[in-house]
Amino acid sequence: MSTAAAPVRSLRAGTVLADLLPASRTRDIALVVGGAALTGLAAQLSVPVPGSPVPVSGQTFAALLVGTALGARRGFLALALYAVAGMAGVPWFAQATSGYGMPSFGYILGMLLASTVVGALARRGADRSVLRTAGAMVLGSAIIYAVGVPYLALATGMSLGQAVAAGLTPFLIGDALKAALAMGALPAAWKLVGRKG
Repeated sequence: MSTAAAPVRSLRAGTVLADLLPASRTRDIALVVGGAALTGLAAQLSVPVPGSPVPVSGQTFAALLVGTALGARRGFLALALYAVAGMAGVPWFAQATSGYGMPSFGYILGMLLASTVVGALARRGADRSVLRTAGAMVLGSAIIYAVGVPYLALATGMSLGQAVAAGLTPFLIGDALKAALAMGALPAAWKLVGRKG
C-alpha cells in the first residue's frame, strides 16, 4: 500500500460523509437543520395511493440518506427536528400536512429510529459499497415499516393484514428504486472523496 493511500483510508475509517467537512458546532447545527429541511422538501414529492391513507413520498429516502450521510447522532437530531417542527405545525410532512394525529405519523417515528440505525451502520462502513449500502437501506426501510404499519393499524382500526396491504405492499417497488439510487450515490461519493484525498 502506498503512503499516499494511507491518510485517505485512516480518514475514512469510522467516519461518515459529513465528517469530511471542517468540524465545528456551526457545521453540526447546519447539517441537522439542513437534514430536517431536506426531509421536509422530499416529503412534498408525494403521490396519493388509492385505498391507502399513506402516500408515496420522497421523505423515507431523504430520512435514510440524512442518517447515512450525517451519522447516528446528527441523523437522529435532524429527524427529531423534522418530527417536532411538523408536530408543532410546520406543514412539511407529506402532502404539506403537519401534526401528529394522522394515520401515517408512525412512519415518521420509524424514520427517526431508522436514520439513527443507518447512521450507526454508515460509521462502520455500510455506505462504502453497493452491497453494504443495499443492506443498510433494506434494514432502514424495514424499521420504518415495523413502526409505521402497526401505528397505521392502531390509528385507523385496520387489522394488521389490512395495514400491511395499505401501508407496506404498495410501497415495495418504490423502496427498491430508492435503495438502488442510494446504492449508486453513496459509494460513488466515497470514491470521489478517495480520489480527491
